[in-house]
Amino acid sequence: MEVEWRGRAVADSRSVSTSGGSQSRDRRTSPATFYRQVVAELRKVVWPTQEQLVTYFIVVLVFVAVVMTVVSLLDLGFGKLIFAVFG
Repeated sequence: MEVEWRGRAVADSRSVSTSGGSQSRDRRTSPATFYRQVVAELRKVVWPTQEQLVTYFIVVLVFVAVVMTVVSLLDLGFGKLIFAVFG
């Protein structure tokens, strides 16, 4: 059965089958199988070398320091502005 909504034909919710959700329950795996699958997927990962890891670590530290400086300066500037206006 179709119903119109905003000029478009849509299925009536009463006619939609609800048996589709039980299929995902049938595919559950045991914790041991899950663990084996996780280990298998982690073996596929291309891990960074020590040099890449150090480089990425330094890049992240520099980026965090820059963002922290910008936020601190904005906080200081807005704080002084608010204090000058209302102080």
